[in-house]
Amino acid sequence: MASFSPAQSLLVALLLTASFCQIYAINNGDDAVSKFREFDYFNLALQWPGTVCGRSRHCCSSNACCRGSNAPVEFTIHGLWPDYNDGTWPACCMRSEFEEKEITTLLDPLEKYWPSLSCGSPSTCHGGKGSFWAHEFLSDFSLLLAEKHGTCSSPVVRDEYSYFLTTLNVYFKYNVTRVLSDAGYVPSNSEKYPLGGIISAIQNAFHATPKLVCSKGALEELHLCFYKDFQPRDCLAGSSIQNSKYSSKSSCPKYVSLPTYVSPGLDANKATMYF
Repeated sequence: MASFSPAQSLLVALLLTASFCQIYAINNGDDAVSKFREFDYFNLALQWPGTVCGRSRHCCSSNACCRGSNAPVEFTIHGLWPDYNDGTWPACCMRSEFEEKEITTLLDPLEKYWPSLSCGSPSTCHGGKGSFWAHEFLSDFSLLLAEKHGTCSSPVVRDEYSYFLTTLNVYFKYNVTRVLSDAGYVPSNSEKYPLGGIISAIQNAFHATPKLVCSKGALEELHLCFYKDFQPRDCLAGSSIQNSKYSSKSSCPKYVSLPTYVSPGLDANKATMYF
C-alpha cells in the first residue's frame, strides 16, 4: 500500500514515544484478580476488510465497511489479546469501567486503524452491550464476566489509554499490509497467492511465524505474536481459537485470495441492507 504521509509519520512517532512512557508494571497493591495466572504472550489479531466486509449483511454508521471511499483498504486491528501457551486465555481480570474520554486524543487513529467491521454491539464483562472499543478494553480489564475476547494485559499494560496506545504502536511498527504489498501480495479479486509465500514474507520481515485464518479461501485474519516486551515470537498453531476461527493449517488452502471491497457508502446501502 502507499507509504505514510508526513502527518501520519509524525503521528506514528508521537505514538511510539508516548506508548513506551505509558507501559510499566502494575504494583502488587493494584486491584488485580489472582484467579488468573499471568499470561504468556501477546497476540495481535488483524482483520482483512476485503474479506470481512464482502460478506457483510448489514450497514450502519458504526460499520467501517459502510464508509464509501473512506472504507478501510488495509489490515485493521481486531484486538491485542494476551494468551497462554496452552491455547487458552484469561478473561476480565480487573475492576474498570471503559471511559471514552480517556482516549479522546486517540479517536482519529482508532477510527481509521481499529474500526468495527460490523453493526452489532458486543457484550462487555458486565453482561451488557457496549461499543467495539469498550468490548476490547473491558474484556481486558474488568472483573465480572468472561467473554470471547476476554484477556488480562497486566502487568505489562496498566490502563485504558496505555492499552489502546500500545496496540496502535505495535500495529504501526509491524506493518503487515506494507510487507505483503512489497512482496507482491496486493488486493485482487482474480489472483490467488501461495499461503507459504505470504507466511514467508512475514517471517522474513519480522523473524517470526504468523497465524493465518481464512474464510472460503480468502484471508480473513492474520495474527502476529509477541513476547511481553513486544519482540516478535512465533504464534502457536491452534492457539487463541476465538470466534470459532481456526489456525492457518486447518482453515487456509494452499492458495488464498486477498479480495478487494468497494463500499457504496452508508446512504446507498440503506435501501438494500435494511429489511
